[in-house]
Amino acid sequence: MIFWLGISLGAYVVAMVLLGVFAQSKIEADEDYLVAGRRLPLWLAWGTLLATWFGAATVLGASEAAREEGLRGTILDPFASGIALIVAGLLFAGPIWEMRLLTVGDLFARKYGRKTELVSSVVQSLSYLPWIAAQYLALAAVLTHFFGIETRVAIIGVALFVMFLTMIGGMWSVTLTDTAQILLVLVSLVVLGIKFFTAIGHGSMVTGVSSTWEQTPPELRTLLPEAGVVAMLAWSATWLNGIFGNIPGQDLMQRVFSARSSTVAKQACVLAGGVYILFGLLPVGLGLASRLVWPDELPQGSDGHVLLALAEQFLTLPMICLFAVAVVSIVVSTCTSALLSPSALLAHNLLDRLAWFDQKKMLTNRLSVIFVTAASLPIAFATDEILGLLEEAVAVALVALLVPFIAGVYGSPRGERPGLISIIAGAGFWSLHKVASVLLSSGGDPPTGIISLVEMLPPELTGVTASLCGYIVGQRTSRIRTESPKV
Repeated sequence: MIFWLGISLGAYVVAMVLLGVFAQSKIEADEDYLVAGRRLPLWLAWGTLLATWFGAATVLGASEAAREEGLRGTILDPFASGIALIVAGLLFAGPIWEMRLLTVGDLFARKYGRKTELVSSVVQSLSYLPWIAAQYLALAAVLTHFFGIETRVAIIGVALFVMFLTMIGGMWSVTLTDTAQILLVLVSLVVLGIKFFTAIGHGSMVTGVSSTWEQTPPELRTLLPEAGVVAMLAWSATWLNGIFGNIPGQDLMQRVFSARSSTVAKQACVLAGGVYILFGLLPVGLGLASRLVWPDELPQGSDGHVLLALAEQFLTLPMICLFAVAVVSIVVSTCTSALLSPSALLAHNLLDRLAWFDQKKMLTNRLSVIFVTAASLPIAFATDEILGLLEEAVAVALVALLVPFIAGVYGSPRGERPGLISIIAGAGFWSLHKVASVLLSSGGDPPTGIISLVEMLPPELTGVTASLCGYIVGQRTSRIRTESPKV
């Protein structure tokens, strides 16, 4: 199997490189590199949105969460994340596209000013680094598992490959490779789902699906929270984080900016969100159904991955190779998108302030990709626990950027102060709450009073509330200003 898997991965790498080289021919100006010249038709805009969201967390993580925790464990992915795309399409894609921006930093520059642009771009850029490092680790784990490559060497090889795909053609390269890869992933998931449910349904896929649902314990078949105020608050915070934490993200908005029109941007988001939830049900269903095959624990050699175990047992050798390549491709598509986003902010909103870089935009864009790649490598080398930081990376955008982002789209901010206070207050109170929770959890006696409230409330709710209060304070203490012409 290793031989044929190597051939399959080699063919995949060659195909992606050729697509990247082809994408380079479409790059003539800064706008082409950052937002594909604002020329993406619906099928490409939809494809790159879906591929950006439909990553390893959806395919591998959701199946494992469903097996262990039931539907409640999959709230963040795929349900809340899919709804986030729909919300973005219905409420934000249209007005954001009409602003003709290149980055989210441009929104903060136009609505608040240069200082807020700087702070917001730095906050968002840093939040992407652990996410990128986690993708390096996920890809390196595949290479190590199948081919025995030393982990550090695999990480470097993966980083160079993803850097090349992102750097050579920018948004055009990411879009074309994303769309090709998401088709491969969806086909592989559908084939695995059909094979598995048909097998456990004794020749009938419908029977397999219905028996899975009937034999799953009732407590694992609900999205509703457990009883109690603490459980309800944690449940609400998960939905809040999943739906709104991604809204101000550069990776989402960069695809909105790249659409051919505001109508295409809206349709692409809504379509991608609906398809995301629909196909996201496959790994969720497979995770629940795996309990029927392995009630106690997964077989050895699966490394705890439900879908890998199912693929090895129910797919033929060619299909196992196809599925393994699909797993690699979903991580690559997520990683290229994550890499391009902070690179765009670094090049356009940070380095652009320096005269030398402003006169060499294309070179600056490509140098930024190299810089972000290098900056995320030490994090990947440092620890394999970086995967635990991914949800917190989304939480940073939620608590620091959501309020000033929405106010920038629909409101009339009065100068720098509302945006700056909102970002600092949201991130600051969220950080303090996180630290306090850790310190309290390591204490001995159960806390009481206000300390108990700190433990009970999710930090995300504290951060968003502080950000909103900070914005209101900033508005009340600022004079009315006109929008900055910079974009």
